[in-house]
Amino acid sequence: MGRTILFVHGDSDGVVSGSLALHVYRLKGSTDVRIVFTHPAGLTSDLAEFACPGDTVFIADIALSEAHLDEIEALFKEYSRRGTLIYIDHHPEPLGLKPGDLEGIIIHDTSASASELTYRYFEEILGWEYSRVALYGAIGDYLDTTPWVLDVLRNWDKRTIYFEAGVLCQGLEGSRRMYDFKRHVVEHLSMNKLPSGLSELLVRALIESVNDEELRTWVSRNAHTMENLGYVVSPPGSLGKAALYARIYSGKPIGLAAQRHRGFYNISIRAIKGIDLNKLLRDIAVRIEGTGGGHPQAAGARIPIHRFREFLTLLDRTIQKYDKVGKSSIATA
Repeated sequence: MGRTILFVHGDSDGVVSGSLALHVYRLKGSTDVRIVFTHPAGLTSDLAEFACPGDTVFIADIALSEAHLDEIEALFKEYSRRGTLIYIDHHPEPLGLKPGDLEGIIIHDTSASASELTYRYFEEILGWEYSRVALYGAIGDYLDTTPWVLDVLRNWDKRTIYFEAGVLCQGLEGSRRMYDFKRHVVEHLSMNKLPSGLSELLVRALIESVNDEELRTWVSRNAHTMENLGYVVSPPGSLGKAALYARIYSGKPIGLAAQRHRGFYNISIRAIKGIDLNKLLRDIAVRIEGTGGGHPQAAGARIPIHRFREFLTLLDRTIQKYDKVGKSSIATA
């Protein structure tokens, strides 16, 4: 086989999907498998930089960005016709494009994690013992009540699986942009080794748990509020968890956390039921030169620094159309 390039997200779902694919391609005889961690806004540029027509390209847990749909269509067409391209994802489809219309092997299902979808696609090659690896990713992405997960959990000790999934999630949260370490985690999991068996991952998970408690306290003291949302800037920890705490402590329907990176703010957002953040962000972000999307109650955006305040105002005003939602029932602390 020629080169195989795995493009995955850096969270537990993406890392697990990559580890399952790595094991499969190694079994198939590929000796040159490379792992690239990417995100929706960077997928097209990373594809162009790291993959070539004729390669085997595997993409998992990466949503498709409205800002790059034409490029995505062109690259998928070229890579699938001159090589092999597999795209596995569970994020809501972008506005204006159905993933199934793209060329290549496309597996898209919003009801299951990318880890579950990857395992089920490669199940005959992986065998049942690798189902526990897939479970780690499903649990980490809060998609642990699907029929497949509930059925497979019967074959494992549930308490052990959840412990290992917690170690993986917390350890990766404490690693963020440490991509070489994350590649090491992918290699470790590809051999069906326990996350807790990787000492550095376990230590990072323990440290992250302590940091999470400090983060919660910090958000409770530093959250800003607008009419319909609470937000924090530059939290000392996970953006996703900071966004959750911002929602809780502000008592608003939406919580937001932003971190400056180069010329942009990377943003994580959490919402109560009844608000579809994915559709909302895919519309708003594009209007102000950004990108956004994700899941209905958990999504993210990448917004130019000079338009951040405009983004907050636009988001706050747009939420007003969700009159039926009302305010969060959790009182401000």
